[in-house]
Amino acid sequence: MIADNDITHTLHEQVVTAIDSKQPLHIVGGGTKAFYGNETQGQELNTTAHTGIVAYEPSELVVSVRAGTRIQELENLLAAHGQMLAFEPPCLAPNATIGGAVGAGLAGPARPWQGTVRDHVLGVKLVTGQGKIASFGGQVMKNVAGYDVSRLMAGSLGTLGLMLEISLKVMPKPSHELSLALEMPEADALELGSRLRKDAMPITASAYFDGCLYLRLGGAKSTVKAASSTIGGEVLQQQNEFWQALRNQTHEFFQQYDRPLWRLSFPPATGMVSRLEGSSLVEWSGTQRWIYSNIPVNLIRSIAEKYKGHATLYRGRLPGVSTFHPQPLALLNMQKRLKQAMDPHGIFNPGRMNKDW
Repeated sequence: MIADNDITHTLHEQVVTAIDSKQPLHIVGGGTKAFYGNETQGQELNTTAHTGIVAYEPSELVVSVRAGTRIQELENLLAAHGQMLAFEPPCLAPNATIGGAVGAGLAGPARPWQGTVRDHVLGVKLVTGQGKIASFGGQVMKNVAGYDVSRLMAGSLGTLGLMLEISLKVMPKPSHELSLALEMPEADALELGSRLRKDAMPITASAYFDGCLYLRLGGAKSTVKAASSTIGGEVLQQQNEFWQALRNQTHEFFQQYDRPLWRLSFPPATGMVSRLEGSSLVEWSGTQRWIYSNIPVNLIRSIAEKYKGHATLYRGRLPGVSTFHPQPLALLNMQKRLKQAMDPHGIFNPGRMNKDW
């Protein structure tokens, strides 16, 4: 356990000064996701010096860390105890921080089976928009005081407060893993993925790229072996490298920069989506689909809505286009009220989530 330090005081004072001077703040960790979300403004407030493990008890399956702690440092500690962050946050560079991972709310290959980032946040300590240091949630799941506020921080992109510490649920690593590769058309891959999900197979990751469906199985060796025999296909060699490349977006698919990269989210069991053109990669048994395309924004978002999904402009900002899919009016008004309640002076990453506030 690492004792608290003066950096908390320094960060707190920066927020208080910003409130008093009405100076917006641009919260930055490792800066690895600066491309994600709308452009923001303000004086930079960097959290990377605020590092360290605050508390970790492996038997309790919970860890508390300071927001500037690097993801790799935390995962190395967990791996030494046979544990992991089950939501597999993308680590886009060695300096990526856990605060940035929670703030972005992005999860990796295991997300449909292990849950979202929000599902694993148990508590947070933050500097509020009123200039106070407050704690919400707890270090164990049975402590639910303020739990909703903790979960709201996941995916908020630093617009609701400055996270100082985060308590996360961790999970044991699977005792055995095996990955399979099956060559087939995309429509067949989507249908198979939907069927396997209904059959409760021990799948922990799914991806379809360049005519091939990749599946990762995890659990007891006997269970994994039985499932692989039922599914068939070829055993994927160097499976860890493959899934890490997808998770951390170093896979060849993510190295294209000639067109905007869209991330489309759909309900489970959604089949082929018509009128989408471009290089694509499908994850999560079809619920997350990446596509490079120059399709006009109104068209790609109307296509997503037709299938009860939404389209996020993940990389490649376009003039006048918001990163995030427009929200229904009722939800938009709720988000606006939340922003006003949590950040009444509008100092935290203004415009990052919504271009108007």
